[in-house]
This record gives sequence, C-alpha cells and structure tokens, in this order.
Amino acid sequence: MSRQLLKNLGRITSQSKIQTRSVTYMPRPGDGKPRPVTLIPGDGIGPLVTNAVQQVMEAMHAPVYFEPFEVHGDMKSLPEGLLESIKKNKVCLKGGLKTPTPVGGGVSSLNVSLRKELDLFASLVNCFNLPGLASRHENVDIVVIRENTEGEYSGLEHEVVPGVVESLKVITKFCSERIAKYAFEYAYLNNRKKVTAVHKANIMKLADGLFLESCREVAKKYPSIAYNEIIVDNCCMQLVARPEQFDVMVTPNLYGNLVANTAAGIAGGTGVMPGGNVGADYAVFEQGASAGNVGKDTTEEQKNANPVALLLSSAMMLRHLQFPSFADRLETAVKRVISEGNCRTEDLGGNSTTQEVVDAVIANLD
Repeated sequence: MSRQLLKNLGRITSQSKIQTRSVTYMPRPGDGKPRPVTLIPGDGIGPLVTNAVQQVMEAMHAPVYFEPFEVHGDMKSLPEGLLESIKKNKVCLKGGLKTPTPVGGGVSSLNVSLRKELDLFASLVNCFNLPGLASRHENVDIVVIRENTEGEYSGLEHEVVPGVVESLKVITKFCSERIAKYAFEYAYLNNRKKVTAVHKANIMKLADGLFLESCREVAKKYPSIAYNEIIVDNCCMQLVARPEQFDVMVTPNLYGNLVANTAAGIAGGTGVMPGGNVGADYAVFEQGASAGNVGKDTTEEQKNANPVALLLSSAMMLRHLQFPSFADRLETAVKRVISEGNCRTEDLGGNSTTQEVVDAVIANLD
C-alpha cells in the first residue's frame, strides 16, 4: 500500500513540474520582421511604467519595437502623426494621460478623443486575484466589457439658461448590439460561462431599455452562455459582497467605468489590473482600471510607480499580435514576482522602486 502511495506521489510531483505554454499553429501576420507598436508614454508616472515595459520586452527578445510619440493630457488636440502611426501599426501601448477638469471649460479628454477617432468601441478590463496578493475576496475573475464611444461620454453638453446645464446621454441600437456581440463572442472564445448586462432601465427606460433589448437579442444567438441582467446600484453592492458570482459583464459607458474600478479594488487594486480598448481595426492597451490615473507627484519623484498593470496589459497586446508564448512568459514572470512577495511597490504594501520590480520580472523570465 505504501509503495503504491509513493508511486502516486511521484507521478503527481513529476506532473507539477510540467509547464504548459500556448502554442501557435497558424503563421503570424507580416513578413517575419518585428511588429511596430505606437507608444504613448503619457503624463506623470506614464513614462516610468512604459519604460518598464520596454525593458522587459527587450530582455525577452519580444518581436516588437516601439514608435514613441510625445502626448500630454493638456494638449488641445492629438499631435500630428499619432493617428497615422496607430492606423499604420494597428496597435498602441499607452501610459496615463491627465485630463484637466476645470468647471465649465478647458480642453476635452484626449483619452476619449483617441477612442472616438479610432472607433475603439470596446473597453476590456480583466479583474482577477493574483496568487500571493492579499485581497478581501477569493475566486475573483471578472471581465468588464464597456461600450466606449457613446453614453454619458458623448460630450454633448450645453447651458440652457444661466445656472441650468443639459447633458445628453446617447444610446444607439447599433453600438449596443455591437458591444453585446463583442461580449458574447469574448465569452464564447474564452470558455466563459455567463454574461451579465448592467443597466438602470428601471429609471432610464428608453436609453438603458434599448441597451437591454439589444443585449437580449444577441444573447438568443448564444444558447450555451448564461445571460442575466442587474441594475447598476445593486451590481455595485453585489460586487462588494459576492464578486465571485460575476464572469463577463457588459455595460454602457459610464457604468462600466464605475464597475471596472470597483472590481479592480476588490481583486487587488488598480495597479495590477490589465486592460485595453479595441475596435474593428485598431487596439490601444493601457492600465485597465483608472487608465487616466497618472499617479501622485511623490510617486513620480520617488520612482516607485507600480508597473504590473501595464506589464500585464502588454501581455494582452502580445496575445493580440498573435505572440502567445511571449505573452505567457511575461505573465508567468510577473505572477512569480507577485507570489514571492519580495519585490512590491508601495501600493501593494512594499517599498520597492519601479526599477527593482522590473529587474525582478526580468530575472524570472523563462
């Protein structure tokens, strides 16, 4: 009996040493040359964390190279050549852009402008537990898919009379069906079991009602995926109480921003959650939650910004470019560093600098 037990233990041990890695069977696009990626370092801690990605990419000999553009949130418009570069390269990696928020005026958000100009209709934020990183809840693995081009972010505001401002929320059937289809396709292709539509149709019966109607029509085409609906205020309460019940969430623009940040805070913090904005032709990858966050001045001065979110976002970018093995290597190295717990920035309870985290990730690359 003991001999059989030892034999079984030996088999388990040998299996645990076997590492699985994605294999690409289809040839990658292009002619064998490295893929160009438009790079926007951005404001505040943006240059610090985008530089971290560049270092890791170089260390792992990833088949990409960067075309940097100097963009700042207080610019009145996107700089010349930026959109042309993204349209040529099809993909962009981006640090945070600060959006000035004066009451009643100021420049519009370049983050929103970029999404609209490139029709990046889907924002995707993956909020999940990282092994070794303490959080209030376990078994959290939520993907928040947010409509990115309309809703309250349409920017249609005007002053009717002094002291009275009208802000228009625009919801269209086309955009609602498009984001619903993206959410269900994502769930189908990634073996997800459920899609939850987040809404406030009990109050905004026409606007959110149209969004729900579109989601229901698309859901009928995916009978293998469970579908349910939840009012946004109840959604926030349920996220805090039992986040493990959610899988893929599809939302209009404003709700998605709130839900993604709430889910990120529950799972481990905005500093470790990856994300991207994708459209039919282009994709921009950036920190998933609080993407406009450029960090505190002290964080920038002390050079201790957390690069994990953007490193994991760059792994998403590599997968998007059909380099899954490189993406797996990067993700595995980052997760090892987090799990070991020896090298963490201040927001994760440590005192490491950005460069120390980068060095640790490079040291853990297979």
